[in-house]
Amino acid sequence: MTLLETDRPALDLEDIVESAAAALEGASTLEVIRWASATFGDRICLTSSMSDAALIHLVSKVKPGIDVLFVDTGYHFAETIGTRDAVEAVYPVNVINVTPSRTVEEQEAALGPRLFGRNPDLCCHLRKVEPLGRALEGYMAWFSGIRRDETASRRDRRVVEWDRKRGMVKVNPILDWSQDDIDNYIEDNGVLVNPLHYDGYPSIGCAPCTRPVAAGEDPRSGRWAGMGKTECGIHL
Repeated sequence: MTLLETDRPALDLEDIVESAAAALEGASTLEVIRWASATFGDRICLTSSMSDAALIHLVSKVKPGIDVLFVDTGYHFAETIGTRDAVEAVYPVNVINVTPSRTVEEQEAALGPRLFGRNPDLCCHLRKVEPLGRALEGYMAWFSGIRRDETASRRDRRVVEWDRKRGMVKVNPILDWSQDDIDNYIEDNGVLVNPLHYDGYPSIGCAPCTRPVAAGEDPRSGRWAGMGKTECGIHL
């Protein structure tokens, strides 16, 4: 029985966040995953961009069969779609392909071609943020793979936090991991990796808005290069 299946009336999720954030300060990644899995049961999912399967591997060890939401924007690299398919075949998880309300062709007919170049914020909202928001409505909590070292906007995040925009709990088990930590975990455990990483793409988004990164550049500098944009909006 999970905490949410008890007969406690009107359980306040925000109170859970506050107490858990304090209690899990300094806890190991697996302790955080075990707490979230025990607390939310089948009402928690995991989201993945299919850059690698490190978090999927970690969570599936504790909660096999968990739903893994992948937002298929219609603009992904073939390698990303291949990684999604490999994850579904290799790990004990339930991959759910989340799609926007319009196909790329329908969006272009309504809003014109190459919206990603003219208004990347709107394109990300329509093809990532809004579809994921709809898909998350059936859950009380979600596991995210964000890390503090990725962008300035993520440095003050907590391992367990209240996702006010969606009215649910967000759990960030690898928040304090570095890229070296990720790389070492992948190597030690034979974790699946998007092959674009080996072609100079340390951060992988949609194909039209992602370029390779030169040695010494910020790993996320290849995302929305020249557009003054660092986040798609999902984690803001």
